[in-house]
Amino acid sequence: MERPASLRPGAPRGAAAPSAPRGVIGQSPIRPEAEAKVNGTFDYASDLHFANMLWGHTLRSPHPKAAIRSIDATAALALPGVAAVLTAADVPGKLHYGLIEADQPVLALDQVNYQGEPVAIVAADTLDGARRAAEAIEVDYEVLEPLCDPADAVAAGSFFRYQPVRLGDPDTAGAAVIIAHEYVVGMQDQAPLGPESGAAVPTGDGGVRLHVATQWLHSDLEQLAPCLGLEPDRIHLEMAGIGGAFGAREDLSVQVHMAMLALATGRPVKMMYDRAESFLGHVHRHPARMRYEHGADEHGRLVYVKASIVLDGGAYASTTEAVVGNAASLSVGPYEVEHVSIDAWGTRTNNPPCGAMRGFGGVQTCFAYESQMDALAEALGLDPLEIRRRNAVAQGSKLITGQVVDAYDPGRAGSDGTPFSPLKDMLDRLAALPAPDAATARDIVDLPGGAGNTTHGEGVRRGVGYGVGLKNVCYSEGFDDYSTARVRLELVDGEPVAYVHTAAAEVGQGHWNLQTQIVRTELGVDRVVLLPNDTKVGSAGSSSASRQSYMTGGSVKAAAEAVRELLAGRDLADGPVEATRVFRHRATKPMDAVTGQGESHVQLALCVHRATVDVDVELGLVKVVDLTCVQDVGRILNPVALEGQIQGGTAQGLGLALMEALVVEEGLVKNASFTDYLIPTFLDMPPMRMEIVENADPEAPYGLRGAGEPPTLSSTPAIVAAVRDATGLALTHVPVRPEHLTVGRPS
Repeated sequence: MERPASLRPGAPRGAAAPSAPRGVIGQSPIRPEAEAKVNGTFDYASDLHFANMLWGHTLRSPHPKAAIRSIDATAALALPGVAAVLTAADVPGKLHYGLIEADQPVLALDQVNYQGEPVAIVAADTLDGARRAAEAIEVDYEVLEPLCDPADAVAAGSFFRYQPVRLGDPDTAGAAVIIAHEYVVGMQDQAPLGPESGAAVPTGDGGVRLHVATQWLHSDLEQLAPCLGLEPDRIHLEMAGIGGAFGAREDLSVQVHMAMLALATGRPVKMMYDRAESFLGHVHRHPARMRYEHGADEHGRLVYVKASIVLDGGAYASTTEAVVGNAASLSVGPYEVEHVSIDAWGTRTNNPPCGAMRGFGGVQTCFAYESQMDALAEALGLDPLEIRRRNAVAQGSKLITGQVVDAYDPGRAGSDGTPFSPLKDMLDRLAALPAPDAATARDIVDLPGGAGNTTHGEGVRRGVGYGVGLKNVCYSEGFDDYSTARVRLELVDGEPVAYVHTAAAEVGQGHWNLQTQIVRTELGVDRVVLLPNDTKVGSAGSSSASRQSYMTGGSVKAAAEAVRELLAGRDLADGPVEATRVFRHRATKPMDAVTGQGESHVQLALCVHRATVDVDVELGLVKVVDLTCVQDVGRILNPVALEGQIQGGTAQGLGLALMEALVVEEGLVKNASFTDYLIPTFLDMPPMRMEIVENADPEAPYGLRGAGEPPTLSSTPAIVAAVRDATGLALTHVPVRPEHLTVGRPS
């Protein structure tokens, strides 16, 4: 794709004029790390090794709640090769850390509050030696009764945040049809393929250098420094190779423990969780229990919505406060309604801590409100797409928080003057896309459970369902969200080379590639070198909230533009040109604590899905035959990476719909392994049809709209709706299990 003339500044003076650079915005160049990842030479955090290195390991609580009477490390220290055993008494600085609220102990003090809470850490010559030493530590626990039911936690006032939304008066709003149901969303795990890992290396001057797989280097630094009792400039964090994240790496895991062990022993220390420990050692998606009541008039237009949303935050705060804000503000979806009463809680229990995961509060409520829209459509005899059209927000509409939908071209009004509705347009596009062919004679492996020869088509029924998801992009509620980038241009062997330095985490989303595309676009150079992501440059914020393309993309663009301006009238042969720029999005406001009103979000993104499934109603098995989606991305920056994000987000939505749930009973995790915690494989994902819509956001760099999370929202309710269509069952719980489809099935 040739760049527009306005983006073609020409070659820097002092260099030969290049042809149009390869891999600019709108193209899909090969990712910088692609070859290394394919041939196995890419260094992930688990591949780290240093001379004279020790291995660290964590002793974790087997109980969801217990008092610690004593800890005896005598036997552990006597084992050969053991260099250190540390407990809470050995923490050199502050005893607690946390992303938003510093409430999580570095190591348990006098009590443990969830199964898997770190109690002691060990360093030894080998990993096996460290594990044996941890097993040798004697902890005297007094087991206590855990608080595990989120409803009991609400009643007891044990919650991190309560957020209501009030609009109009639902109690006086008459409705022709009223639909009320309760919905349950299970605890989903991010299940990154790369477990938590990293290494800490003493610097010899009392400081430490950490190589970590994280989503936010500077947040890690802010939490680490007080706990280690060091000034931030004594700690250097450098990004190690990351094997997936999806929110699991926002909170600290190995960072503070391996740093403590390295400082205590004076030797490099590596820590790496096994899979079971990974399930216990990071946060999960908040499970939810929700009661929704929708009232509509005889034409299917919403009159009021009431909802009670209880999210289980587990033992410590993590990001629960922000998740509750998202859940409350997005609780009705992209639909107009004048009367609303929403109550959302994030509870404190003795279940595993929950925090960030792709969709961040929007996933849970999307399943509920989309299920409600389907139930309304059925009650009124309306097509499920039509009821969504009749209630769709448009340019100038207000969401339930009073936020105005204003990121679309107001000039695109209809011929009758009606405001442009991106959602109506997307629903029409989805309806026009071809559906899969009707089932005929098929290979047995194409049937539900067919690979196991469970059926030859008896009892297999086909269903179709729809889902719409509305997700906020970037951080909300007044958070000072910014990103920093440094760009330097210099001559190397007579050729201009641009160097880019940010702290943005590459978690598989392709952001390294995007940075090079932006610089090529703005500076007209072919060679772009990415410097290591570390804390020697200002914060880029977290690789979450679908924000890095918007935020770090914005800062890289601004820094490259500044370099271009500095080049005007000078010769690059006279020396390098460098610029550092900080990019911020437009200001947001916190939600009002009583009414929930406020312009709390920066940008909103939409995705709609149609799912086609085959269900064996006798065996309770489901095969997703087709997933078709339409998503508004503002502007396509990298077509291949974008398609990968939509497919990946959809796959995680499929997992939540049909198979993924961390089973927790009385605070104890029952399936902490990939043997028992099932995630979709290549065989579970069908071919995807997709149409990408480009409604540019004038506030965003290049007009882009964050794209990584919305597909996760809309795919889950679409799949469950399709299963409902095939079975006639209500299905108010995800994941949908075989027993949900066979117990009490209509004859």
